[in-house]
Amino acid sequence: MSLVDEEWAYTLCGGTASTECFTFGSATVGIGDAGTLIIVAAGDALDRSCVWNADEVRLVGPAPTAVMQRLLEEPWERATSETKLSVHLAVRLSEGLVYLGTGSVTRAGTVARPGRDEHVLSDCAFRLHTPLSKLDLARVRPALPPSDLPNLEWLRHLDGQRAQALAQFVTGWYSAESETDEPPSAPGPTRALPDGLKQFYRLAQHRPRCLGVQNRVLPLSKLHTDATGEMLVFGEENQGCFFWSLLWTLDGPEGDPTVWFREDDEPAIAEQEPLSGFLIQFSLFEASMGADYVASSCRLTAEQVDRLTEALLPVPLRPFWPAAPTRFYVAPGLVLHVTDEGIGNGFSAWAGATHRSALAPLADLVEWDRFDG
Repeated sequence: MSLVDEEWAYTLCGGTASTECFTFGSATVGIGDAGTLIIVAAGDALDRSCVWNADEVRLVGPAPTAVMQRLLEEPWERATSETKLSVHLAVRLSEGLVYLGTGSVTRAGTVARPGRDEHVLSDCAFRLHTPLSKLDLARVRPALPPSDLPNLEWLRHLDGQRAQALAQFVTGWYSAESETDEPPSAPGPTRALPDGLKQFYRLAQHRPRCLGVQNRVLPLSKLHTDATGEMLVFGEENQGCFFWSLLWTLDGPEGDPTVWFREDDEPAIAEQEPLSGFLIQFSLFEASMGADYVASSCRLTAEQVDRLTEALLPVPLRPFWPAAPTRFYVAPGLVLHVTDEGIGNGFSAWAGATHRSALAPLADLVEWDRFDG
């Protein structure tokens, strides 16, 4: 990619004379009769507009109403029209602009404007029609040195001190937040909970994201028994297609009970790990799914999985999730889960990291569908 001047860039949306410009945060958006120009700053951060990976550019608001209307409303109105306006994307370097090409909106978020009955654009992602090469990506999004990565000290305690392993992983992966409104002593059902579940709720008081972002462990006030009154439902899939439960006995909770997986009206299946191991597996899965930096691949062979996991440490627990057995591999600041998709479908892999640098060693090991490193 070569440098271009701003006058040339603005001709893409109709020229400077006929283009209305809006600057907010680290972005400038030009709206013209011929198209839209979005300019972001070089480098990246979670809270600013930037090039996110080789395929994606992110715009972070709040953005002016005119920008939201152009990006979210007009494209849909013009979707079947030959006059649909292009979105052009560029990066501002100290020496000029680098033109990235055109892109399309893939997702967007809005938030309510305080005190007013309207919403503003809070964030928007664009998929580049032509992905960036490694050299071009490095030019517009230079690598940042890693911050402190969560260590793997927790792995040492899996054999006999799983409660300590869980606490070390959760507190190492998630930053503490303000205490939630859920008091630790206010469960739905009144009988005592197993120690492992009580510990998990204590951890979630200051780190609520550990309750899950893809699937979730239910808040204390939402715990309930199933229709038979025999099982305590404590976790569920994000669309309610399956749930996890514990046997609810008159004699009180077991020390480390079996976790039961049930999908729709199918018979319940026991997870291979009891509650102490299940909560660690659940935490690893949700940490990877909810990470800011992600790498994913949908169809891998066994040989590719071996290559991908060779330099990582396996988590010595039996497979998670009976519907699609899943194993975990880790490195500092990184959790990778590999799922067996069944005969003929191979394996899928998803890695989540606390910093881009933790993904970097995986870059060329397999072909990724998404790679944020």
